[in-house]
Amino acid sequence: MSGAAALALVLLGCSADGTGTGGAPGPAATGAAKPAADRVEPLSGPAPKAALPTTVRSADGRQVTIRKTGRIVPLTGALSEIVFSLGLGDRVVARDITTTFEQAGKLPVVTRAHDVSAENVLSLKPDVVLADSRTGPAEAIEQIRAAGVPLVVLKPATTLSDVDQRITAVADALGVPKAGDALVARTDQRMSAVRRAIPHKDGKPADRPRVAFLYLRGSASVYLLGGPGSGADSLIEAAGGVDAGKASGLTEDFTPITSEALAKAAPDVILVMTEGLESVGGVNGLVKIPGVAETPAGADRRVASVDDGVLLNFGPRTDQVLRSLVTQIHTGRQS
Repeated sequence: MSGAAALALVLLGCSADGTGTGGAPGPAATGAAKPAADRVEPLSGPAPKAALPTTVRSADGRQVTIRKTGRIVPLTGALSEIVFSLGLGDRVVARDITTTFEQAGKLPVVTRAHDVSAENVLSLKPDVVLADSRTGPAEAIEQIRAAGVPLVVLKPATTLSDVDQRITAVADALGVPKAGDALVARTDQRMSAVRRAIPHKDGKPADRPRVAFLYLRGSASVYLLGGPGSGADSLIEAAGGVDAGKASGLTEDFTPITSEALAKAAPDVILVMTEGLESVGGVNGLVKIPGVAETPAGADRRVASVDDGVLLNFGPRTDQVLRSLVTQIHTGRQS
């Protein structure tokens, strides 16, 4: 599997059983309190009123005019999270398989595995469809557009610096720029609060835990080590850690796991998605993957986990992800 293909799988939140998982940050694999319910938090106050029509530039270069937003179909979990957080959840009429938070649970799913079903989308008579450049297949996207439905493609978010831009782009497309500004301000405030409490954020690399992100899908025999551009590297570094894959000299976003690669990465902590960890049989199964037990993290069984449905969304709940990572990767280290 190529690095680009693997990255797409990760960001789509694919699960071992094809269903995805709920998304609030999960407990550390070594044992922690049960996480809160997987919910998004809409902006306070009444739902924003859309100023329409609005015309935006789609990430694929098209100019798209949106005249109505009474029936919205976001085609990724990350985009759904933003729409609900803006206070427009009651206008969402469908979800894709990676939209796992509680408020969207009863919406019909319009994807097969991770492929969009144009027929399912069009049957719901959407006023606007939101996608990102990984959404496919291309034939389905073109079929939706050919039916005359405004479809806005957004750039994928892979770093913390993408969060504000992504919220703003969705809010502008839906004609609620003021709500977008409010959500950006709330998100930035919460992120700042988490950042202030991060240990070793300005320290030397030797003072910070080395964290390796492993993308695991045991049922598909997919075992990958994250490197620069994986998305997890941005979160690890923001949480006061060192991305072990990047620090070991990897140049691809994802590389097949080998004993040699893990030995060179030498992580103090291994970061995984919760469904990925379950797919290999938990921590006991993880340390049986060749090379894992020989790392400092494997020897100490230091594993951090965050739910698939939120880890790499880079949206309004990223402060929760960062807080969870800070707690998990610094546990047991000297401050």
